[in-house]
This record gives sequence, structure tokens and C-alpha cells, in this order.
Amino acid sequence: MKLVVKDIDIEAGRFLIALLNQEDARKLDLHHGDRVKIKKGNKETVAFIDISTNPEKLGLGEIGFFEELLNEMKVKEGDVVDMVVAQKPQSVGCIRRKMEGRVLNYEDTKRVVEDIIGNKLSDVELTYFVASTYARGMSLEEITALTRAMIETGDKVELDTHPIMDKHCIGGVPGNRTTPLVVPILAAAGLTIPKTSSRAITSPSGTADTLEVLMTTNVTKDKMIKVVNKTNGCMVWGGGMINLSPADDRIVVIEHSLGIDAEGQMLASILAKKLSVSATDILIDIPVGRGAKVESKEKALHIKNSFEKIAKVFNVKTKVIITDGNQPIGNGIGPMLEAKDVLYVLMNDKRAPKDLEEKGIAMAGLLLEMGGKAAKGEGKKKALSILRSGEALAKFKEIAQSQGKAELDPEKLVEAEFKYEFRAEREGKVTRIDNKAISRVARIAGAPHNKKAGVMLHRKVGDVVLKNQPLFTIYSESATKLQYAYEEFERIDGFVVN
Repeated sequence: MKLVVKDIDIEAGRFLIALLNQEDARKLDLHHGDRVKIKKGNKETVAFIDISTNPEKLGLGEIGFFEELLNEMKVKEGDVVDMVVAQKPQSVGCIRRKMEGRVLNYEDTKRVVEDIIGNKLSDVELTYFVASTYARGMSLEEITALTRAMIETGDKVELDTHPIMDKHCIGGVPGNRTTPLVVPILAAAGLTIPKTSSRAITSPSGTADTLEVLMTTNVTKDKMIKVVNKTNGCMVWGGGMINLSPADDRIVVIEHSLGIDAEGQMLASILAKKLSVSATDILIDIPVGRGAKVESKEKALHIKNSFEKIAKVFNVKTKVIITDGNQPIGNGIGPMLEAKDVLYVLMNDKRAPKDLEEKGIAMAGLLLEMGGKAAKGEGKKKALSILRSGEALAKFKEIAQSQGKAELDPEKLVEAEFKYEFRAEREGKVTRIDNKAISRVARIAGAPHNKKAGVMLHRKVGDVVLKNQPLFTIYSESATKLQYAYEEFERIDGFVVN
């Protein structure tokens, strides 16, 4: 069918979308979401169909091109194109087989991952894939195949050194910002640690969001390698110009929409990102506690066992630790507030949150032992020595300045304009700080999109408080958002004093 191009002047996002008059669509028995092949000269592509019921907007014989499709086809309004019905990609059949409970091999899995990256699967098709891996589970072979496929369809950072260290936290605990402490300690000790981190999806801040307050994190792969070769480490966003395991971002969005966390997808995603930077030694942190991503010791042990099995397949040394995730780590929740905590720890400032310092030192110590820079049981002592001597701070500054713009003075990091301080209504002891409640309040206040917004904790679980003593403060750039955050906290009551 030959059709005349009409510029719809709308961006569709990531998909290529064409708009058809409903009568033209009926002729070819096309429905919303079906695929068509569009060709002009030597250029052709496949697009998803949307259907117009308004002949005044799109007449018979016309095909509306969204901006992405115009750019892809290099056509303009008034050009004539050929359109035929296109078949669904083979990956849809793979997804159907997974839904039926069959095991996907590597070729099937890679086909699905390639089509996710190429935006050849609709959100509905991708949702079925994610849901089927969650409901049907994934075998060790399938997780291994997904890990390989994620690595091979993204960037790979090759470094001419050994060992290469890395670490990851499963998540779910606000403020758990150990990466900016671990990386400079290890790099100062002479170990290589090319750390890539993600942005927040459901939390008040991801590691990349926090670090972005202090330095440039969106760098190219070549720049990343240059920084690592110069300083032994880096702290960059893995989803920007460095395209590590790109299918993962779309999968995570679907998981969030469904309110699920598919274990196989999580294992593959984490290991793929670590192996993409050529890591040889990996420390995995699984915080366990009420409101954390993992709430039971039994589940944590199961995930630990799974990590160790998959890591063995890829011949990478992995240590998995289970830590306390019953309350936020550090005092600040939100990019700027967390950044100040990090600087206070690195500067050995009296305002440094002790729990964040202790966890960072413990994790750095284990990695120093894994990397051969400290004897077993001596890593924590060496890590603390590097912190107290100022070597960690110096290395952090070197890495930050090598990556780009750096703001490393905590006194210049000013909180959002509007604030509300919650005070204790009675004398007693803090018995619970709910991770999910604090995260939600911080996000409603504006974090992470507004770097200055968030929650500052003044008390932690176990602290004794007097009536009217401050418990925490909410910061926001908007009086309206502050009011919403206040009302939400009043409703969910996530800070308990008994």
C-alpha cells in the first residue's frame, strides 16, 4: 500500500510509531499495536501502528509519522512510502514459550534481549516476558544465559590490570551510600575499582544521583577508562554514555509497574553490570530488615546461594554479606543530604554519621582482603587507617576532579528552602524507623529530581529522646510538596517512639 507521509509533530518516546486512518487499517486488518514494514528507496524499518478515528486529522491514503519515525526514515511531509504488514519478531515466540513454562536457551534469551534494546517489543510483550520469568522462575542455565546476553548486547570496559574490584548493594535501605567511601579507600590502597552506579527508580536517591551533586558522573567509556588508569578508580553513572547492560533499565521499569522483583532478572542484571567492567572480585551486600528489599534471613540466604552459584559459572570471586537493613544508613536521605554525609565521613568530621562510616569501613576492609592488600581479619583496620590519614579524601578529590566538575565543600551544599521539623510527642526510645515510609516522604518532598530535597534524620533506632526533641526534618523546594510530604508522613507514621 502506497501512502503519503504526514508529519504528526509528536514525539513518541523510544518507539517508532505510525498513525493510520481507520479505513486504511481495516483494509489490511491492522489493529493498534500491530507492526508494519515501511519502505522508501533503500531505506526500510518496522513501526508500531496507532489508529486515527478522525478523518479530518488523517485522511485516507495518508500515514502519520511521529518524530522518531521521520528521523529514522529520513523523509518529510508529502513523501510517498510503501507499507506492508510485518511479522512479529521471533522473540515474541520465545516469550510465549517461557509463558508456557518451557526453558529458554541462550539463543532464545539473546534474541529477546536484543529486541528489548532495539525497541522491537511493545510494553505489553515485554511485560509478559518479565511476568513469565517472575511467575515461572528461572533455572541456573537461564540466568546464566540472560547474564551473558546482557553483557554481549552492551558496552564492555576492558582494563589491563588484575585484580579488578567491584561491589553492589541489593538496595531497599535509604541513605546506604557506601560506594563513595569504598572506592577511594581501595583506590588509595592500590586496587583498581571501576565503579558504575545507577540512578533512583523508586528510592529518594541512587548512588549516581548522590555523586552527581559532587562531580560529573555522565562520562564516555573512553573517559572512564582514562580516569581509572590515572586514579585506580571511578564513580560513574552506568546508564549514560556508558551503555552497560542496557536491557536492564527497561526491565526494571516494568517490574516496578507490576510491583514485583524477579530474582533471576536481578541476579543477571547485577552480575552482567559487574562483568561488563571486567570485575574479578565482587562484594555483594544484602541488607535484611523490615521495609528493605529483602525482609527475611531465609530469603537473603537463598539469594546469597544463587549469587555464589552464578558467579562460579563465570569464574569470578564473589563474597556475599548479609547486613542489618532495619533502618536507614546515615543521616541524610536525598542526593544533597547524602552527599554531605559522605563528605563528613571522608573529612573525619564530627558530624559524620557513625553507622555509614562503620559500614563503609567494613565493606572496604573485606575488599582489601579479597584483593590481597590486607591479611584476613586485618582489612577493616587498614581501611580505617586510610580514612583517618586523609588518603581516602585525597583520592576521592583526585577521582572527582578527573571525572569533571567537582564541588567538595559540604558548607556550600545548602538544603532546600522549605522545611518542617518533626519533634517527639513524648519521652521514650526510638523503636522503629520505617525504610519505605522515609523513602516515600523524601520522594514526595522532591527527591531525587530536586537534589536539595529529602529527609534529615536526627535520631536513630535505640536513641533515647525527650519530649519535643527533633526527630527528623523534611526539606523541599516547594511549600506545596512539603505539605504533601507532611500529610503523607502523618498518615503512615514511619518513625516510632515508645
